[in-house]
Amino acid sequence: MKLQVSLFILLAVVSARCVEIPDFSDTPAIYYNGISQNTQIDSVDGAPSGETEIVTITVDFEDGDGDLGATNAEVQDRDVFTKQYFDAPGWNLEANYRLVTMIKQKNGTWSERIMSGDSFKFFPRLKLDGKAGPIKGKLDLNARFLKSRSTVPTTVKFKASIIDRAFRVSNQITTDTVVVPLLP
Repeated sequence: MKLQVSLFILLAVVSARCVEIPDFSDTPAIYYNGISQNTQIDSVDGAPSGETEIVTITVDFEDGDGDLGATNAEVQDRDVFTKQYFDAPGWNLEANYRLVTMIKQKNGTWSERIMSGDSFKFFPRLKLDGKAGPIKGKLDLNARFLKSRSTVPTTVKFKASIIDRAFRVSNQITTDTVVVPLLP
């Protein structure tokens, strides 16, 4: 019995030493995982009032110091926190992720623009303990498109990137195409 306990303790110590801490860059990196969409029925006072097409872009991320995301209080303090993002070099949005919508033109070329609803986008704080350290996982980035009588089905794809709390910008990924309602 004593041998079994000693062997268990020895195996536990050896196993703990075998856990390798990832060596990610402090600049976040993202990798395209997938894109999906669903239709949400909007309502006013319980009666259907329209539809919204919600596109979800899923990315895998990794970050060496884990300084990703914003708290609700930080997002609400637009005078301080979002101004810092807006003033970050190469980042002209009040957001911690950027979605550029690429719209397929009739001649087959693509035009790019940041939609008005995509200029204020935040994902939540991902490492709540406040300690610097590597993290990785999945993020869902969302875009919304209102359907109306004036919109037409349009083929789009997205470019996405994220920025960390130290204003280091990730690489940019490009998604597959989807069809969404847009004004002509």
